Amino acid sequence: MARVLRPKDADQVSARLLDASARTSYDPFVDIDWAAPLDREKAYMPMERVSLYGTDLWRGLSEEQRIELSKHEMASIAGVGLWFEIILMQLLIRYAYDLDPRSPHAQYALTEVGDETRHSIMFAKAIARFDTPNYGPGKLLHNLGRVYKAVAGGPSMFAAVLVAEEATDRLQRSTMDDPAIQPLIRMVNRIHVIEEARHVRYAREEVVRGAPGLNRAELEWHRLATAATAIAVMDALVNPRVYKVIGVAPRVGREVARANPHFRETRRWMVEKVVEFLTETGMIGGPSRQLWRRAGLLR
Repeated sequence: MARVLRPKDADQVSARLLDASARTSYDPFVDIDWAAPLDREKAYMPMERVSLYGTDLWRGLSEEQRIELSKHEMASIAGVGLWFEIILMQLLIRYAYDLDPRSPHAQYALTEVGDETRHSIMFAKAIARFDTPNYGPGKLLHNLGRVYKAVAGGPSMFAAVLVAEEATDRLQRSTMDDPAIQPLIRMVNRIHVIEEARHVRYAREEVVRGAPGLNRAELEWHRLATAATAIAVMDALVNPRVYKVIGVAPRVGREVARANPHFRETRRWMVEKVVEFLTETGMIGGPSRQLWRRAGLLR
């Protein structure tokens, strides 16, 4: 049963977010030391969150190989995050197109576009600094993104944004203060977490405001769109090509990761909070709920 959440005044919320943006915003060109050496003995993400952790394949890897795999998986996640943020910028521009530009609500949407531009550059520079491929979401999903960014809108648009942002946010928060993680990653993630907190608040308010106005048919459509987008993004985060760096065929690595209970739990853990919110607002429910279950994102 969805819980009724009361929407707050859009301009009041946006005005507070604009003030917070003025007080705390970062410039990745200035606030990150890109020339600092990478520590060969430090991982790029918590080892227990690496897709092969706990498997026979994992036990056969050297510590150096485990660190290298963590680097490539983090690069893959950053590449998918960059791809989705470029989509988000276009969605926000379309959304702001119909708003009164004098309103704080419209001005914050444009402010978020500026934030996401810097984040995309930051992720791109991080991938380049790692000296890894830009794995991205894969050719099919990349091209489907062209359609999605042209047609997405309403509560499911903001719900999908929340899944992408909050899933990666939870992983990033687990690294920010961990001395075992590369300092560069910790700073990139700290900047992203601080600024994304504002974006999450804006998107959550849009879902709370928009979901109650949907009729039954519209609600089921937005639930389906949310589920399909969320599953596509979560499945794309770890590109199978990352396994080549440890001498494992992409198909084999993907199959092992999919069967790995540790990795399945990591996926659920990443979306746990946003799934709770979307269930409360009615954006997860009905027939499409089974899609979340089959994807392993919902117990």
